Amino acid sequence: MRSGKSGGPRFQKNQNPKPYERPKATRPPGAPVPGPVPGNDEILFIPLGGCSRIGMNMALYGHAGKWLIVDAGVAFMGDEAPGVDSLMADPSFIEERMDEVVGLVVTHAHEDHIGAIHHLWPGLECPIYATPFAAHVIRERLKESGGLRHARIRVFEPGASFEIGPFGIETITVTHSIPEPVSVAIHTKAGTVLHTGDWKFDPHPLVGPTMDLDALKRLGDRGVLAMMCDSTNANVDGTTGSEADARAGLIEAFAGRKGAIAVTGFASNVARMQAVAEAAAAHDRKVVLVGRSMLRMEKAARASGYLEKAPEFISIMEASWTPRRNLVFLCTGSQGEERAALSRLARDGHRELWLESGDTVIFSARAIPGNEVVLADVQDHLKAKGVTVVTPADAPVHVSGHPKRDDLIRMYDLIRPRFAVPVHGTIEHLEAHARLARACGVERALVPEDGDILRIAREGTAVIGHMEAKRLANTGRELIPWTGLPVAEDAEALAEAMESMAA
Repeated sequence: MRSGKSGGPRFQKNQNPKPYERPKATRPPGAPVPGPVPGNDEILFIPLGGCSRIGMNMALYGHAGKWLIVDAGVAFMGDEAPGVDSLMADPSFIEERMDEVVGLVVTHAHEDHIGAIHHLWPGLECPIYATPFAAHVIRERLKESGGLRHARIRVFEPGASFEIGPFGIETITVTHSIPEPVSVAIHTKAGTVLHTGDWKFDPHPLVGPTMDLDALKRLGDRGVLAMMCDSTNANVDGTTGSEADARAGLIEAFAGRKGAIAVTGFASNVARMQAVAEAAAAHDRKVVLVGRSMLRMEKAARASGYLEKAPEFISIMEASWTPRRNLVFLCTGSQGEERAALSRLARDGHRELWLESGDTVIFSARAIPGNEVVLADVQDHLKAKGVTVVTPADAPVHVSGHPKRDDLIRMYDLIRPRFAVPVHGTIEHLEAHARLARACGVERALVPEDGDILRIAREGTAVIGHMEAKRLANTGRELIPWTGLPVAEDAEALAEAMESMAA
């Protein structure tokens, strides 16, 4: 049997590591901060994360001497970096300019967009602007880390417009695999840019409203200088399916199953939670949520007015006396995470629940690159127990939350930006997106890397500089600078650096 163990130390996720204590600056008091100062006739765009790999999304927009942050997420590492739970952008560039930072706008509540906020909060005490659902999730994280008391979270409804310093913010309702995603149009005296966040065209999202196509078209009619747009599926032909398609696939996949059914997916996909509940009801089954993240997201969803029409979930105690033919476990662990609910069920490590021969496990999520080995290990354990494993390759039980190529073409038809700046992806994704944007008629498409400084103005756009895009690694116990080496070597490199500074 294959082993998913990396050989490196693994730490409990969801712990609150010690904040990173940055070495004190050596710049003389009152000395100017080196680096770009955004002018009145330009918008500067600096991706600190999200433009070299999937995840860790964090962007800076500069105008009229001020800076605006959009999102602050993490990237989960799996076996790619033994001993590291997640990576996040090092915010030192921002911290040096906190007097000029006017706020942080959140596009949605996925970990790769908000997962760094509670870790970095001691150095980023600026107002946070978020929708009700995202605000609830952020508050819970800040409460756990002890930062909530000082947080200034300003809640807005999707579609709202407001001012933050010299930036006019217009939020536009889009659809994605989580409640209340928004695109953010940033209006300035130098022009307008659109930061799409994550999105797809979904006419039947199951949870929340449909995409506000009229608002997108109006924005395009008024003129958009540049669009910073999701590139995750830019190299995939076709269009992305609806959450209603996943619901239909789950209802069909449940048919004829004799034992218990376990469905695993991303806890934040509340629409999928709704779909599983409806599929279970269609087959006279009841759903029990298994895993802390599932319970947290259900709480956030209900607090924000969602899942009102979903059949009630049962407790683990109720599940213990419910016939297996009437049970559905909705579990965390779709990526093979060692301590997630599904991994424990696969290895008989759950205290109250179990899986046995004749049961079925449905993976209602695609494997994130880098997780293939640990995921195969979990699936091997399940098959060895006589459990049937169903993946998206076997049945239509999952749809992406990101636009494919035909969707991107449709978005360019709506927005008609002069310039395209692909974001949210690897260099391969960004380059595929840039080629598509050029075919759609944009004046220029730039492929940024993390740390690039882009100048966007009416007379044109260009990369005018680059800053080192540093990373912080969360080991589960502390945040440390990450050099790309295994954690033990990272710690040694950090110690050597500290010694050289003290010498």
